[in-house]
Amino acid sequence: MKKTIFEGAATALITPLTEQGVDYNALGRLIDWQIDCGIDALVICGTTGEGSTLTDEEHRAAIEYAVKRANKRVPIIAGTGSNDTAYAVDLTKFAYDVGADASLVVTPYYNKATQKGLIKMFETIADAAPLPMILYNVPSRTGCAIAPSTYAALADHPNIVAIKEANGDISKIAETVKLVGDKLDIYSGNDDQIVPVLSLGGKGVISVLSNLIPAETSEICKSFLRGDVIKSRKMQLEYLDLINTLFCEVNPIPVKAAMAAMGFCENYLRLPLTPMEEANEAKLISLMKGHGII
Repeated sequence: MKKTIFEGAATALITPLTEQGVDYNALGRLIDWQIDCGIDALVICGTTGEGSTLTDEEHRAAIEYAVKRANKRVPIIAGTGSNDTAYAVDLTKFAYDVGADASLVVTPYYNKATQKGLIKMFETIADAAPLPMILYNVPSRTGCAIAPSTYAALADHPNIVAIKEANGDISKIAETVKLVGDKLDIYSGNDDQIVPVLSLGGKGVISVLSNLIPAETSEICKSFLRGDVIKSRKMQLEYLDLINTLFCEVNPIPVKAAMAAMGFCENYLRLPLTPMEEANEAKLISLMKGHGII
């Protein structure tokens, strides 16, 4: 059986940015705070980390910095996916060389792919370095979905170990679980579906919500995994209003506003992302106050 990268919650961490570039002081403080709060793993330079608008130099430097700062306290999962397979291969090799614990590889956006193409792409990246890979399915952003049968075709690759499933379709997730069994761990990629995915045998969540509340997001998972389903469900529902507001505009626009309000970073995003609309931000801040976050 393949080794599980983590159980519980991994934060899809924001990348603190200023006009000058990545704010490493803020990133370091954020990594330390997340770990001190009991987060189970960290994803660096994923969608929430604005990996697609970082320069190649920034992307690599942020991964290496996070690995060194975490210093094996929690697994560091590096976002190394791309619609350019050769670039994804090179970035995955780099992540392995600097000591990342796993890679997160998204489906190819814009140019998309057939299922045959997806299998070939993921296998090519997985063959490039002995780094555990999490397949990332988020068709709402990429226009390209991984079919359950494709997961099954990839499940025996020794370096492909898990799925971040953000297709929003519980029936498809159930079909995937039936096909792959215990060959691939499954993580919810949607904060509003943590408990449903856990109920199908999932190991946790790769979360946006946990940027704000790492301990509580982890506890939603941990309580379920130790058998306290009632507590897990209650917490899932308790934070549903906050989750919905964190996705009322394109991620990571709202979470960047939230983390700025908590004093962790500037509310700075790179185009085409722009700061949150004032009315939506006011609602988000009000909810954060209501939950005692600020």
